[in-house]
Parts: sequence; C-alpha cells; structure tokens
Amino acid sequence: MSDTVDDELWSAVGDPTRRRMLDLMLAEGGGTATTLSERLPVTRQAVAKHLQLLERVGLVHSAASGRERRFRVDEGQLARAVEQLSSVTAAWDARLQRIKRIAEAIQRGQEN
Repeated sequence: MSDTVDDELWSAVGDPTRRRMLDLMLAEGGGTATTLSERLPVTRQAVAKHLQLLERVGLVHSAASGRERRFRVDEGQLARAVEQLSSVTAAWDARLQRIKRIAEAIQRGQEN
C-alpha cells in the first residue's frame, strides 16, 4: 500500500460516523444508504457520501440491489487497517517507554 492510500484509509476510519457505519454493516451483513441512514443521525445523502469514500479506500464493496446499492465491509481491508493501527500503536508504545526512561533518569539526577 502506498502512503497516500494509507492516509486515505486512516482518514476514512478516523471519522466516527464512518466507524459506526462499518460497525452496523459488520453486525448486519451489509446495508444500503437508506437502511444505514435510518440508524444514524445523518441524512441519506450524507451516508451515501461516506459510503463512496469507504468504497474508494476499499473498506466496503457494493452491488446493485434493486434501485439501490448494497454495501458490504471488505473484512480483508479492514484487517489490514487494524494491522496498521497495531503497528503504529507498538511504535508509539516503544517511543513513550524511551521518553519515560529519559524522564526517570533526569528525575533521579535532580534528586541527587
């Protein structure tokens, strides 16, 4: 994955409405803009825009279902997003541990 795609992916999952949409689709096996908008405090048009972005980054895929499109979560892409998040979390944990050790060393030096 390129850095641009990663940035788009992170931006997509960074939005609370889109995360809620993903949760709903995972729980219900998918959804349309109409069915999702009935469960969210946003308009159908807003849901449709969020779904377009999620589809662009590969987190959902759609297929025609009557007059609407039915969206399903791409669990493989979602797993990749989780893996990236875990990797970043581990890197930040290591950085914070180093900062903590430095701060503790400085504090010990000031106590002497």
